[in-house]
Amino acid sequence: MTSNAYIGRFAPSPTGPLHAGSLVAAFGSWLDARAHAGQWLIRIEDVDAPRCPPGADHFMLGQLARCGLLPDATPLWQSQRSDLYADALADLQRTGWAFGCGCSRKEVAALSKGLVYPGTCRNGLHGRPLRAWRLRSDGPRVDWHDRRLGPQSQQLDTAVGDFVLQRADGLWAYQLAVVVDDAAQRVTDIVRGADLADNTPRQIRLQQLLGLPLPRYLHLPLVLASDGEKLSKQNGAQAVDLSDPTNALREAGRALGLCLQAATLADLQAEAISAWRALYGPPELV
Repeated sequence: MTSNAYIGRFAPSPTGPLHAGSLVAAFGSWLDARAHAGQWLIRIEDVDAPRCPPGADHFMLGQLARCGLLPDATPLWQSQRSDLYADALADLQRTGWAFGCGCSRKEVAALSKGLVYPGTCRNGLHGRPLRAWRLRSDGPRVDWHDRRLGPQSQQLDTAVGDFVLQRADGLWAYQLAVVVDDAAQRVTDIVRGADLADNTPRQIRLQQLLGLPLPRYLHLPLVLASDGEKLSKQNGAQAVDLSDPTNALREAGRALGLCLQAATLADLQAEAISAWRALYGPPELV
């Protein structure tokens, strides 16, 4: 792999407009792709359809375009790719890694105190109706290197337990969908918020079991609300102010550790690319 083969992506869930934190994630992933002469893709992660208001996806794309963050290919919608996720689940079922689960969320919370799934159905449903499909979490510790956070590791069975692949309502879980799509889009570098770093070992395990390439990872600093919590739609984060897109990107750059001074959008983007390249350099070739 060379830096010319770099493919990155921004993969938002369209549950509302971009807020300041999601703009930081978009800008960081765009910068990493541009700094390494790579491609930048957008994937709309709308598998959780009940949480996605109509039109939110196109509104977000318009916000990105206003900031000059344009993808190098037509955006992809996860809601149109269910067959691929079904194929991946079938592969995991055939190899014995996926198993049917009859537990409700309430039962899991009661048994595990809301922390780690206790493996109740790992050896069979024992007459209970099938509700969801889970992945066995037993196996070796998952180790990986994050380009910002450094060496990382997690023992899946004690940290998260057997995790869901397909929910009781039939919707696909984030972990499976994102792994299948990153491989299908040949993504080499995943640049996203640090709140998703804990998801990485689950995704690496799925990549290994499905025989998929392992991308590089870089988890970005989070934008925090006034109460110190992560800025998110769930805690009432407002849409980012794009009345001045150049200033919005300047603020996003500040959150990423960049001090940007340029006055026009094009000049600020060029300045940011140069600063990003100096800060992170080319990703290690593997």
